[in-house]
Amino acid sequence: MLDASVLEPATSAPLPTPEPLQPESSLPAMETTSAAEAFADFQDRVLSELLLRSSLLLAALTALAALLAWWAARRSLHRLTQVTAAAQRIGAGSTLEERLALTGPHDEVRELGDTFDAMLDRLDRSFTAQRQFTAHASHELRTPPLTVQRTALEIPLAQGRVPDGLEPALHRALEANARTEQLVGALLTLARSESEELAAQPFDLADAAVGATDDLAEEARTAGVRVTVRAEAAPVTGGPALLRQTVLNLLANAVRHNHPGGSATITTGTATVPGAALPVAFAEVVSTGPVLDPAEVPALFEPFRRGPHPHGRGSGLGLAVVRAITLNHHGTVTATPRPGGGLTVRVELPCRTGPEGS
Repeated sequence: MLDASVLEPATSAPLPTPEPLQPESSLPAMETTSAAEAFADFQDRVLSELLLRSSLLLAALTALAALLAWWAARRSLHRLTQVTAAAQRIGAGSTLEERLALTGPHDEVRELGDTFDAMLDRLDRSFTAQRQFTAHASHELRTPPLTVQRTALEIPLAQGRVPDGLEPALHRALEANARTEQLVGALLTLARSESEELAAQPFDLADAAVGATDDLAEEARTAGVRVTVRAEAAPVTGGPALLRQTVLNLLANAVRHNHPGGSATITTGTATVPGAALPVAFAEVVSTGPVLDPAEVPALFEPFRRGPHPHGRGSGLGLAVVRAITLNHHGTVTATPRPGGGLTVRVELPCRTGPEGS
């Protein structure tokens, strides 16, 4: 017989109640936060890398654009520099035969160069025609008309077949004829000095100074002008006839535009020019005379300009011929008025180097 106590359920210890299952939406918040942060980090890395690469590409393109702009500007400025340098050389007395002949793209600079070359062509033709006309006209006037006139006046005077009353008039006519021949000769020299091709021959300005002093000795004595020569070697290269004429005109200008009891000193030699690699040969004439305004000195080198106090037998072409010959020999000529009156004229030419110039 079973015990009733055994069959009765135990009510003293209650059974544990099972916990309810959590839904999927209530997963731990930590897992969701970690995924969002990972995506945000990935997005930040991608954007940072994209920004870095874009910045590097922009910097590279900017540098390339700046380099191309510098190259284009330098190319254009170089061609403009060519135009400026040519204009300066021609303005300083270089030959009009020089041309730019710019190459490169047909841009504004190329058009400017072509226009400049066309202008030089017209100027060259104009000046060439002018020089040819001057030379031909001077030659036709000099021979035979002036020669025939002088001969027609000299023969009756030499034979004594001129009445006493007409003799002074014939002498005045001879003097006028001589001045005309001098003027025509100066015009011929001026035209030749501007157009003649230079003969590359060695020459010493000291010899020209001595020769000019001898040629003008009688004229200087008549005018009462004391001439002093200080001739040291001044070797140059060029046309001997033109260079002699240059020195002769310098001294003749000093004698003819002087006053009785005045002086003229001609000096030749070589000198070193600051900033120049080679020395220069020079011929300088210092003379007394009327007081000159510095503003009037540049006009003395223009044809037929004889200064504010014209007198003497000058034709007004002496210094114009000097300037033309000097520029044709790639030299410089300057004139400076002296405080007490008179003028200092200095011609500088490239010095001849080598054994012949030593």
